[in-house]
Amino acid sequence: MAKHTDKDIGEGIGRAAGGAAGKDEGAASVGPVVLASHLASGALPQLSEMEYVLTVATNAFHRWMVRCMTAAGHPGMTPLDVLVMHGVMHKEREKTLSDLCVVLNVEDTHLVNYSLKKLEGMGLLTTGKRGKEKTARVTAEGMKTCERYHQIRENLLVESVCDLGVDAAELAKAARLLRAVSGQYDQAARSATNL
Repeated sequence: MAKHTDKDIGEGIGRAAGGAAGKDEGAASVGPVVLASHLASGALPQLSEMEYVLTVATNAFHRWMVRCMTAAGHPGMTPLDVLVMHGVMHKEREKTLSDLCVVLNVEDTHLVNYSLKKLEGMGLLTTGKRGKEKTARVTAEGMKTCERYHQIRENLLVESVCDLGVDAAELAKAARLLRAVSGQYDQAARSATNL
C-alpha cells in the first residue's frame, strides 16, 4: 500500500472540498480519505469516507460538549450526560425516560437512566413518575447551566462556524442527509442481528 504524505492528503482533501489544491491538475489523486481501505473497496467508497468523517466529527463533538459543560461550571459529565441534560431542557417540558431514549436513539435505557440519576445528584434535574414511567424535569440550576452552555457555545463555536462562511441551508441539507442515512444504519443493524 502506498504511503501518502501530509501534502498528498491535504491536496486530496482540497480536491474533495473544491479548494485551491483541487485546481492543481498535475497533483496525483489520493482518492477518498478513509480509516479502513478494505471497507472502501466496495461499491460505494464515499460511504467509507463519510464514516471516517462521522468518527472524527463525533469525537470532536463529544470533546466539545464535555469541555463546554466544564466551562459552564459542571465538570465530570460524559457526552451522554450533556445530551440528556439538553434533551430534558428542550422546551422546558417534563420528559420520560423512553422519550429521551427515542430522541437520542439509545437502545440501552440503563445508560440514560444512569445519566438522569447523575444529573439529579448534581441538582440539575428532578425525577419523578408518570404511571410506571420515570420522568425528568430541569431545575432552576439546570436552566442556568443550559443558558451558560448556550452563551459559551454562541461565543466560541457558532461565531467561528459563521466566520467560515458556511451556508446555513447547506448545513440543514447535510443534517437531512445524515438523518436519512442513520435510518439505513438502523435497518442494517436490525438485519445484522438476524444473521
